[in-house]
This record gives sequence, structure tokens and C-alpha cells, in this order.
Amino acid sequence: MIRSKIFLLFFLCTGLLCQDLNAQRKQSFKLSKPEAQGVSSEGILNFVNAVEKSKSELHSFMLLRHGKVVAQGWWNPYAPGLKHTLYSCSKSFTATAIGFAVSEKLVSVNDKVISFFPDQLPDSISTFLSELTVKNLLTMSVGQEPDPTGSVVSNDTNWVRSFLALPILYKPGRKFLYNSLATYTLSAIVQKVTGQKIIDYLKPRLFDPLGITGMDWEIDPKGINTGGWGLRLKTEDMAKFAQLFLQKGRWKGKQILPAAWVEEASTMKIIQHPELEQSKIDASDWEQGYCYQMWRCRHNAYRGDGAFGQYMVVMPDQDAVLAITSETPDMQEVLNMTWQYLLPAMQNDKLPKNKKSVATLNKKLVSLALPLPAKNDILADTAIAVKKFIFQSNSKLVQSISFSLADNICTVNLATDTATYALQFANDHWQQATTSRRGPYLVAGAKAVYAGLPALQTAGMYHWKDKNTLALTLRYIESPHTEFITCRFEGNTITVDFESSLNVGGKKVTLKGERQM
Repeated sequence: MIRSKIFLLFFLCTGLLCQDLNAQRKQSFKLSKPEAQGVSSEGILNFVNAVEKSKSELHSFMLLRHGKVVAQGWWNPYAPGLKHTLYSCSKSFTATAIGFAVSEKLVSVNDKVISFFPDQLPDSISTFLSELTVKNLLTMSVGQEPDPTGSVVSNDTNWVRSFLALPILYKPGRKFLYNSLATYTLSAIVQKVTGQKIIDYLKPRLFDPLGITGMDWEIDPKGINTGGWGLRLKTEDMAKFAQLFLQKGRWKGKQILPAAWVEEASTMKIIQHPELEQSKIDASDWEQGYCYQMWRCRHNAYRGDGAFGQYMVVMPDQDAVLAITSETPDMQEVLNMTWQYLLPAMQNDKLPKNKKSVATLNKKLVSLALPLPAKNDILADTAIAVKKFIFQSNSKLVQSISFSLADNICTVNLATDTATYALQFANDHWQQATTSRRGPYLVAGAKAVYAGLPALQTAGMYHWKDKNTLALTLRYIESPHTEFITCRFEGNTITVDFESSLNVGGKKVTLKGERQM
């Protein structure tokens, strides 16, 4: 018994850099003290402290040097075993599926896009459409303007046909415009030539060799993976992908992905805004050039990234990778902190041991947690006990809401025109649960949105702002986003505000209901 306790204490002090012991024991990467890999633990601590003072809300990070994890952490209630919505980091995986298809001679980057979809073509094929290649899709140089993604995925069920029918204003390959529908079309091409969705095509080629499990990926109304978004992976899986690219496609001594493709996919193909003055280019990680569904960074790095701060950063000069999940209103801010604190923390040689700094860093990393909702001493739980409120027709499709309390858990039963959702909240910790109710999402308006995904993981807390105002915080912990529901009780009426972290301070939906007597 004593030996077990000593071993556990040793493990915590020397290697455990997150809250989940079991997840760490199963982790693929070896752990190392930062200084042993030439990284200052004090520099990592400065990065974490800067993050927590910034506008950005990090959910996790994993820093590898020389193939070993030197620091990692998850801000509770996020945890190592949870997947996280990658948004446009998905694009890098779609491009990699193209890379495998190229290596298997199923497709060429010079193939014409229309050659894959003879039955989806418009009646009139323009010169520019006839010239459009797979490479133009990979480099976001289709020539369409504006980005058609939002309009097409929200209004049509045949996204390939709609994409091909859109006018191309500029000669393909000449002008950069971020276009997620172009990435979706890459996914459709892979499915066309392989007969498999890209998630299935990648499984034996990428996911299985890297030990990536539990991944899922949204599909469109035709059963095609969305490609440009919709993939969900764990933080460690993101780090594995970045490490694979750092190693030029090799994994455990085996060439998983051709080195030539890694080089081709990670080098600059087009400049986003060549007209910008040099000082603006030098200050931005979005103006260093675009590759194959990845971005060049300052400091000779490159990355996959996704909306609201999902990053897979590859730093060849430092032999390092950084994976981050987060929700941030300023994606450049996170990269700025990376270059300000982590980059100078990495030296060419091992650094002297620094037990005090390592201990401080470890203590910090095992205690990472997002701020809890504000609490006060008001005891008003009886105000919501066994009450049900009815709503008239509304944009949220909410028909009724009721509350129940048991063992300090508040269950909010939210009935819509299609289902009733039992959402759980605690008043002193994050209450974890699952729900089929879909949370805030950047592409929530897309046809077949969330198709292919299971029930979502949530973490909820409640508190009273005053004796009549109940505040509910519902984190969708496999995504960047959070929903805020505020209930105000006045006699037999209730006013409910719905707001999300996607638009805090902006548009919110307010409903008014009457108590069922």
C-alpha cells in the first residue's frame, strides 16, 4: 500500500500534466521534463499564465519537443479523453486523404474537377470551370467570389452540383479566396474514386497507424463527409497529425505518408494578399502563404487551424509541435503568445535541471480549470421546484420548460416541437451529461447539420443572480462553445434569454412563458 502511494506521488510530480490519470497511462507519446528537451519550464509557465490573462479561452494544449511531450494541460471541464470540434483543422485531414489517393494513383492534383462529376455539371461549362483542377481546390484558388459555402450548404442538398454551377470570376490558380466548399469537393472526389467516405478511407492509412480512435466526421445530405469542417478528434490526435508531418510522414519507423507529399502539402503555393504592405504581412500569421489546406506561419512554421482557435502547429526549426483547442475571439492572439513565450523557451541543447520551476509548472498544469460561474449566498432553489411554464410559438421552437431538483442537481426539462431534453446543472461543480440537443455551432444552418455525430457531451452549472434570476451555463465540451440560459421568475410568468458564446453581447433570443396551473 505504501509503495503504491509513493509510486502515485512520483507519477504526479514527474509526469502527470493533466487531470486524467487513465488517459495519461494510455498516451502514445513519451513524457519528458521540459529542460531535458531543451525547453524552459519557466517559459511554458509564462505561456500558460499569459493565456489565462488574455481574451482567449484555451481548453487544452500539448507541446512536443523531439517527439516527447514536455507539457500538456486541459482546463476543467475539458479533459484528455474528450474529442473537440476541429472546424477547419478538418481541411488538413481532407488534403491528406488526397495525398494518399495521389500516392495510390487514384487521382492527380492536375486532374480536372469536372472529370469526376459528369452527371453533376451545369448545362453550360465555362472556360474557367473546365480549367479548374484538384490543385486549385487544395490551394483555395478556385476563382469564385464571394465564398459560396454558407449559402450553398444552407439552401441545397446537392452541394457538388451547386458548387459546379457557381460562376468562376477569375482564372483558377490566380486569386486566393478561403472557400470551405472547395474542401468539401475534395472530400467528394475522394469518395468518388475510392467508394469510401474519407473518414473510412483514412482509417487504415492514417488513423489506425497513428493510434487514433473514436473520431467522427459530419456528413452532408448525400452521405459525403463535409471535408472543410465537422471532424472531431482528441487533442493528442491533433498532436499526432502534426508530429507525423514534422517527421516527413514517418511513424514508428514506417513511412505512413509519402515524404514528397508532406513537402508539397506544407510549402507555400499562393500568397493571400500580395498587395499588402510588408509591415502588415510581417505582423500576421495569415499572410505568410497558403499550402494544401494548411497555412504557413511566421518563424518558418506551418499549421492547420480551425475557427475559434483550434491549432496544429508544426515548427521544423525547433523540432516541435503544438496542439491547441480553444475558443478565442482573436486567433492571432494565441499565435502571438506562442511566439512570445514558447518559441524563445526552446533552445538547441538540454537545459540545466530546474526542479523548482518544473514543480511550479506541474502544479499549475494539474490544477487548470476554467473560471466557475459567479456564485452568491442566495438560496432560491424552492422558486423553481415543480414548476412548468408554457410558451407560445417561437423561433427556438420551445413549447415548455420545467425544473426539478435532487441532490443539488437542477434538471431543466426543455420541450420543443420534436423532443424533450433533460439538461443537468450543479451548483458547485460542472455536472457532466449527454444530450441529443444540438448546441451553438458556426455551421448550424447547414442541411443535415450534425449528421453522423452521436449525442453530445455537456457540463452544466447553475447559480442565482438574485432571488428571481436563475443563470444556467451549459458547456458543450466536445466543441469550443457554451450556451447561457437566464431565467427570470415573476409571479406566474418566466422570461428566458438564450445566448451563446458565439455571440456574447450580441443577438440573443428572449422567450416569455406562463406557469401551467
